[in-house]
Amino acid sequence: MHTEYFHHNSHTMAEQLEVKELDQVVVRFSGDSGDGMQLAGNIFSTVSATVGNGISTFPDYPADIRAPQGSLTGVSGFQVHIGAGKVYTPGDKADVLVAMNAAALKTQYKYAKRDATIIIDTDSFGPADLKKAEFKSDDYLGEMNIDPDRVIQCPVTQMVKDALADTGMDNKAMLKCRNMFALGLVCWLFDRDLQLVDNFLREKFAKKPAVAEANIRVIQAGYDYGHNTHSSATNVRRIESKVKEPGRYMDITGNKATAYGFIAAAEKAGLKLYLGSYPITPATDVLHELSKHKSLGVTTVQCEDEISGCASALGASFAGALGVTSTSGPGICLKSEAMNLAVIMELPLVVLDVQRGGPATGLPTKSEQTDLLQVLFGRNGESPMPVLAATSPTDCFDAAYQASKIALEHMTPVVLLTDAYCANGSGAFRLPDINTLPDIKPPYVPEEMKGKWTPYMRTDNGARYWAVPGREGFEHILGGLEKDSDTGAISTNPENHDKMTRLRAQKIANIKVPELEVEGDADSAQLLIVGFGSTYGHLHSAMDELRAKGYRVAQAHFKYINPLPANTAEVLARYSKVVVAEQNMGQLAAYLRMKIDNFVPYRYNEVKGQPFVVEELVKKFEEIINNK
Repeated sequence: MHTEYFHHNSHTMAEQLEVKELDQVVVRFSGDSGDGMQLAGNIFSTVSATVGNGISTFPDYPADIRAPQGSLTGVSGFQVHIGAGKVYTPGDKADVLVAMNAAALKTQYKYAKRDATIIIDTDSFGPADLKKAEFKSDDYLGEMNIDPDRVIQCPVTQMVKDALADTGMDNKAMLKCRNMFALGLVCWLFDRDLQLVDNFLREKFAKKPAVAEANIRVIQAGYDYGHNTHSSATNVRRIESKVKEPGRYMDITGNKATAYGFIAAAEKAGLKLYLGSYPITPATDVLHELSKHKSLGVTTVQCEDEISGCASALGASFAGALGVTSTSGPGICLKSEAMNLAVIMELPLVVLDVQRGGPATGLPTKSEQTDLLQVLFGRNGESPMPVLAATSPTDCFDAAYQASKIALEHMTPVVLLTDAYCANGSGAFRLPDINTLPDIKPPYVPEEMKGKWTPYMRTDNGARYWAVPGREGFEHILGGLEKDSDTGAISTNPENHDKMTRLRAQKIANIKVPELEVEGDADSAQLLIVGFGSTYGHLHSAMDELRAKGYRVAQAHFKYINPLPANTAEVLARYSKVVVAEQNMGQLAAYLRMKIDNFVPYRYNEVKGQPFVVEELVKKFEEIINNK
């Protein structure tokens, strides 16, 4: 949903109360996986982005396709962090927790602050609901040591039925609107403009106007309930916007931003975009999004397996398109042979790996950073490949664009790492002007080389010249067998293989990537925090909190992993204490130790399938600083 930025106008009703100005707030919506918590959270975050707030979201899906209703394993959560300025993480714990049933309260309360406001649907806390959620008595608040004064106990289900009583809707259809009542109540708590919510719903349900109007009616009922009962354990809160750069904004997920980045790169390069993909959580949304854009020259093919997804994308690249294939960690295992084929054929290809918990099926809806060494080294032979890692949901656009630019200009397959956290999470994204994006210039073989050209002749930066099939005089054959560097014919000559191996490696080493930036106390830090990819926001927040405590702390974060930035060794050697923090067992730390002489960092590793908790990072980093 695209919207123009404008200043927020508060409601007259809300102004009759004390309106507290806040810098930031965290709201977590939770309920049964059929309760629409993802939609409610998405609407709230979209409306907040529209009025210029910084946002960061974290959808937390159950792994079950459809767990039994009311069960502990079937709870779905959506956490959104709203700030007056830039927001780096979805927040450690929630200021407001919406729990639509007993199981949600039981499993999600641990994500709420001790003084959080809790909204519950009392109609979903009956004896059967409490039994499914494994409560021992009907005093569920006392059992969890929750202060009743902080709980808004509302008969949501009954009030939704009352609001829709004259619509002729059946009971099942009415119950699907319960999430909108909770959203309306949260909108009252945070003084959101309901007109923006109405606009969103009318656009989303444009083909089902009756559904849109029913949801709008329920949202108003939730808002009115909050106003009429002054339900916020205190009063209305408002997050004023401090956005400094007006423009056209949208609340965008990482997967959608990735898809847009590929489209923009193909447009800038003047190429068709081809995606060959096999559906896999959490990467499938990229296939879904790109399939909507045939009008932009995008071709998507849902292939029969991971291997054909990659191989078909490579075929599209051979034919002159921007070939992309998308997957998660298990699919990288299967694509590795076709990825190696792209290495030896020296064709542009982008391999998107949306990392998830492993090994094997592991935690398919949760997030890890455990594929790093696989994408760096998980192929046979010497097969170097550029690797990038997106640092946030909105950075997925730039990361996809840059990965495509490297692939096309250096004639190489490139791996783009995202993960479930930043792929499913979202942020406020300012739509770029495509005219301001960097040029993409593939190394097409010049016409004057006709009659002299052979397939492995190279440009000054080591990239192979690209001859798209169909150009007279540039007919050629590529394949998986080693080729002679001069003639392009199949060769088993030992010296030639050694030469071609080194040329392919040097081509990757020649790629110019931005230098490693150091934020914070760059010149005097007691501790340098190092990470890569989607952990940027949590590590940055930890740095900010440590600096607020009086420590001198800096941060260096890797987006470009192969090749490493040219100043990597100099930066890492500058500090007496360096901690590498990552959501695996130490893969980036091991890679940096291999590349940088005498580099022995502290390590902080978690493999929980959940984002870092800033409070825990701060505690650990403080121990490292004070360790003599």
